[in-house]
Amino acid sequence: MRRLAVAIAALLATSGALAAEPTSIPAKSLAAAAQLREQALADDTAWKVTESLTTEVGPRMAGSEADARAVAWAKAKFKALGFDKVYVEPVTFPKWERRGEQAQVVGANAQPLHVTALGGSPAGTVEGEIVRFPDLAALKAAPAGSLAGKIAFVDYQMGKKRDGADYGIGGAVRSRAPSEAIRKGAVGFLMRSAGTDSHRVPHTGITRFDEGLTPVPSAALSSPDADQLARLAALGPVRVRVALDCGWDGTATSYNVIGEITGRGKPKEVVVIGGHLDSWDLGTGAIDDGAGVGITMAAGHLIGQLKQAPKRTIRVVAFANEEQGLYGGKAYAEARAKAGELPVHQIGAESDFGAGRIYGFNTGSGNAEGSREATRQIAEVLAPLGIEYMPAKGGPGPDIGPIAAKGGAWGWLAQDGTDYFDLHHTADDTLDKIDPKALAQNVAAYAVFAYLAAEADGGFGSEAKATVPPSE
Repeated sequence: MRRLAVAIAALLATSGALAAEPTSIPAKSLAAAAQLREQALADDTAWKVTESLTTEVGPRMAGSEADARAVAWAKAKFKALGFDKVYVEPVTFPKWERRGEQAQVVGANAQPLHVTALGGSPAGTVEGEIVRFPDLAALKAAPAGSLAGKIAFVDYQMGKKRDGADYGIGGAVRSRAPSEAIRKGAVGFLMRSAGTDSHRVPHTGITRFDEGLTPVPSAALSSPDADQLARLAALGPVRVRVALDCGWDGTATSYNVIGEITGRGKPKEVVVIGGHLDSWDLGTGAIDDGAGVGITMAAGHLIGQLKQAPKRTIRVVAFANEEQGLYGGKAYAEARAKAGELPVHQIGAESDFGAGRIYGFNTGSGNAEGSREATRQIAEVLAPLGIEYMPAKGGPGPDIGPIAAKGGAWGWLAQDGTDYFDLHHTADDTLDKIDPKALAQNVAAYAVFAYLAAEADGGFGSEAKATVPPSE
């Protein structure tokens, strides 16, 4: 009988452990977060940080001399902002360089075209008749061998949308169409830029070539030049010459730069926020992603200025080489998984969609049901910022994606990206395009989110478990 009683008691104890209390946030913490929100709205730290990065370093392509200067800048900035602990973690990747690019229509209608090489393109000069396709599907449907000796031109036009949904299509053209063109026999590839502006500035971005294919020179046209080429093609055959001086040049090592505000009660558990430190080389990387670095550094700094540190550690990461393949995010996730740190990763969020106002919020993970109440509580403190709780939407940011795929919980703070793709990956990505008040609203949102996630009684569902997180 005694053995049975002991067994029943053990079973009840186990059941109690399994039926853990839902995650929630103390009222005192909610009140402190509301004060933090108002303080952040009046603070200009994010603007100063973004101004410093884009002015003192400027464009910082992964693996470049400027990238190394950006790493040194980030270490110094974290220290100047009062972070308790500042350190770096190495990230190694293939190095791609741009040295020069030009294109022109040749023949009776000879004229220059404004282009930029796609990241990953090889160098080379090609000349041939263009064949225009309205989208990737049309290129895929072209007969085998029909582009022999010709240059494929995919003319897909992205539309403006708050959530940037059309980038999924435009980005697919950039990443997949060059390989499709090669399979059809093309000697070169052109695309209308993956953007929504009408300026004569082309948009760059990384492309990939499928294994077994010989890469061909691949470039993006500015929207006005794509329009011009389409009009010429409607009149009859058009020949174009594309000359690119670019390509892969060995490997390079950069660094994830990390700053921490140490937690008072559970310092080994971390809330992660961040942006990526690298940029493309055409502009100064203000909206992509100087703003994200500025927003999250400022949020961590403001939390660090509180009289009492949050319960958990706030970790701000300036990720390396996001642009060419999420190398920093992947390295960060691999290191945490190897160290068995997934369970102490409370939650993570990345700011990498410009500097437009945040309009929506949600959290998620492979095991997030117990944290719905805490998410709702955070949403209530965010509401005065004009941010709506959207419980069925969202996903992790690019560099948070790899750790989310390993079971890490994610936060989603949705920025208004209506105009983001006017500037994305172009020479127009400069500081003057950022609205300081919108930037401050982002800081307020990230500060509230990070602080309250760190203060929560309970977790947001992080566990070492392979999963497929939703896209944003």
